[in-house]
Amino acid sequence: MEEFHNTAFPTISDDLMSDHLQFSDDNSFPKPDVQILTSSGLRIPAHTGILALVSPVLENIIERPRKHGSSEKIIPILGVPCEAVSAFIQFLYSSRCSEEELEKYGIHLLALSHVYLVPQLKHICSKAVGQRLTIENVVDVLQLARLCDSPDLYLKCMRMLSSNFKAVEKTEGWKFMHENDLFLELEILQFIDEAESRKKRTRRHREEQRLYMELSEAMECLEHICTEGCTAVGPCDLEPSKRLDPCDKFSICEGLQLLIKHFAKCKNRVNGKCSRCKRMWQLLRLHSSICYQTDSCRVPLCR
Repeated sequence: MEEFHNTAFPTISDDLMSDHLQFSDDNSFPKPDVQILTSSGLRIPAHTGILALVSPVLENIIERPRKHGSSEKIIPILGVPCEAVSAFIQFLYSSRCSEEELEKYGIHLLALSHVYLVPQLKHICSKAVGQRLTIENVVDVLQLARLCDSPDLYLKCMRMLSSNFKAVEKTEGWKFMHENDLFLELEILQFIDEAESRKKRTRRHREEQRLYMELSEAMECLEHICTEGCTAVGPCDLEPSKRLDPCDKFSICEGLQLLIKHFAKCKNRVNGKCSRCKRMWQLLRLHSSICYQTDSCRVPLCR
């Protein structure tokens, strides 16, 4: 690969071109017709056809009329390390990015992929940056995810913030954001509040489901005891000498049996002075309100 030389700026070497653009030999591509200028002054030779094919933003830049009729095509990509720009150009050629590059320049590559509309690289970088989230960098990454319109990374940052809020609150990133971006801080606090509300609703729903399940099993056991009997407790026409084996739900039946035995002997079951009898009345009324076999049901209050 031929080197571009310029007295004002250094140029990228053949070795670096080989490492980062992965050319197989000197005849693999036509002569480069554009140079990418980095913040350090490094110039990376490239091909307008490749750049325009992969990035619509670079295509628009390439098609712009050059100032002063200059024949030299230079595209500045500034504000990020030259190594990140080199890795970015490599991806445009090869659609590959090494783990080492993602480790060192993932955040910069995410920004470049967003600015120059390279969705495949953006997806790779969002995933890689998300895998490297820490308490220290999560606020900075969240800001970048919001600027780069990366919803998956944004959500991952928010979840980490929500789960580790006390620790994140002590970081320099949080303190800087608190002083300079109150809207983002409010956004984070609202997310945490909504997450806590969802957790409470989920816990309440699970508790309700557990209670419904217990009540459903209690209704089944009540009907089972009043119809067939279970161990020594059963309908009044059941022979006293006929002792039945415990049923499959005896842990529930046993509690009901104790309640029924108490209810049968308690003198305060009618006037409402006994809390255990109140529970028995509630179970009987609940059963009668949901039973569809009132003609044949043998549970008291259901007939």
